[in-house]
Amino acid sequence: MAQLRHEEYRSRLLDGPIDRLLGVFGAVQIDGPKYCGKTWTAQAHANSEIRLDSKEGRALAQADPNVALKGDPPRLVDEWQELPSIRDDIRRTIDEAGNKAGRFLLTGSSVPPRDSYVHSGAGRIARVRMRPLSLYEMGLSDGRISLGSLFRGEPFGAFAVEPSLDTLASYACRGGWPAALDRSTDVAQLIAQQYLESVFEDSAPRLGKTPAMARRVFSSLARNNGTSATFGTLASDVDFGEHKTASTRPARTTLDSYLDFYRALYLLEELPGWDAPFRSKKRLRTKAKRYIVDPSLALSVLGMDEKALLGDLQTFGIMFENMCLRDLRVYVSTGSEFEGAQIGYYCDDRGLEVDVVIQLRDGRWGCIEIKLSEDKVMQGVAQLTAFSKRIAENEAMRNRPPSFLAVLLGRTSFARTTPEGVHVLPITSLTA
Repeated sequence: MAQLRHEEYRSRLLDGPIDRLLGVFGAVQIDGPKYCGKTWTAQAHANSEIRLDSKEGRALAQADPNVALKGDPPRLVDEWQELPSIRDDIRRTIDEAGNKAGRFLLTGSSVPPRDSYVHSGAGRIARVRMRPLSLYEMGLSDGRISLGSLFRGEPFGAFAVEPSLDTLASYACRGGWPAALDRSTDVAQLIAQQYLESVFEDSAPRLGKTPAMARRVFSSLARNNGTSATFGTLASDVDFGEHKTASTRPARTTLDSYLDFYRALYLLEELPGWDAPFRSKKRLRTKAKRYIVDPSLALSVLGMDEKALLGDLQTFGIMFENMCLRDLRVYVSTGSEFEGAQIGYYCDDRGLEVDVVIQLRDGRWGCIEIKLSEDKVMQGVAQLTAFSKRIAENEAMRNRPPSFLAVLLGRTSFARTTPEGVHVLPITSLTA
């Protein structure tokens, strides 16, 4: 067991991929938003460390990188972006050791400027993305059904489930932050609120952004969560002008810089378009949807709690989809059979949409419709069957059929497979 592992550490699904990559590459870099558990996870695999978010650690690394990097491997370099040049020292150390595997772990909660280090680390430093905890990792999903089993075509028997809407509202408001585990929903929401205050009032000015504009842009992203909102829509939302005319809206370059700011903090993720052919131009030409990394942040900036969410089912559905996307990204990025998998959404010019499509490198793919409650199941079934038929229509493309069709639900009485062959799955029974 790693010497730095905390006794209270709760295992993450990312532990497996980290171990696999440490056996192949000289270093593994764990990227993700602040407060999602990167340091504790890295310490669970490390035998020594240097913390660059401390003055002492940063001063030592600046004075003598060779000394700072000495220690039992894997050596953790925590918050490496505080001294980006150390990445080049790590790469050189790996080269000098003959590219021996498992030398270093790096954690980073923001993307530093590319000109602050020279080498990309290609071939030496593998990268993984950590996100907030999934429901399964929090013990809120029983994991009776895995994405892997769906791709393998393994059947499952119907079973009863009883997640209530108020419970699901609590899950969305709490979010997947490790510090919120075993805390009340009110306390968990306070954590999310203070998290954003730190982003707006501290991180933004450090990177040349104004707190007021940072707040308004994030509020617009929350309002348009899960959509491919245009520049015009976002610009109109953040317009400070009293009469909101084209002349008072922020320039596109300004707005883009704020979107890049949130991407650099790993708080904003995009879901690209998908089409069946691997080389389809539609994958590149369909506008990506934007999702905030965790629904608790979107709800916090909108000022909504559980009661408000239950009183606005449209917003509830959007935030539930956000929570499902968070979990699906965690599962796809950590399951051993999903390495290199792509996740996207489908939308065509005839108005047919499917929320999530997951495609493996071997060409197998499955698609998922996300619905908040049982009364929307048949709508989801109809969309999925129409989509499957649409893909199969073009015989010249020789598209393979989907490995599975599934409606991912919040509130339902039992998990099952419909006569059409569509799986009805509660998010509280899913894992990787």
